[in-house]
Amino acid sequence: MPDSADRPTPVADQYASGGSWVVVVQGELDLGSLPPLRQVVETASAVHPVLVLDLGDVTFADSSTLNVLLVAHRATTLRIAAPQPQVLRLLEVTGADRVLRIYPTTRLACEAGAPDTDTPTRP
Repeated sequence: MPDSADRPTPVADQYASGGSWVVVVQGELDLGSLPPLRQVVETASAVHPVLVLDLGDVTFADSSTLNVLLVAHRATTLRIAAPQPQVLRLLEVTGADRVLRIYPTTRLACEAGAPDTDTPTRP
């Protein structure tokens, strides 16, 4: 496994969309790659009422990723967008899919309405 300093950052992009802040995430998410993502998520959660994590380009996620998601869920309105099957499986096996708001696309996650009234649409 490469040293975390040699690994690409998992945060590919960040931008505002409507009333949401979108963080585009990529690559393999594990204990070694998560510090930059954790920092971005913590900062965004403190500032933005709705945080959308676009996980469409995530190829692997482990339990440390799940921890980041659940912490963000407690701090802000978190919406998970476009999770790949392996990420969706992690959410289903752990039961996190019953807690987190999951949407098939980033657009739908951003258009979901007010934080207290949005209804998730499963992929």
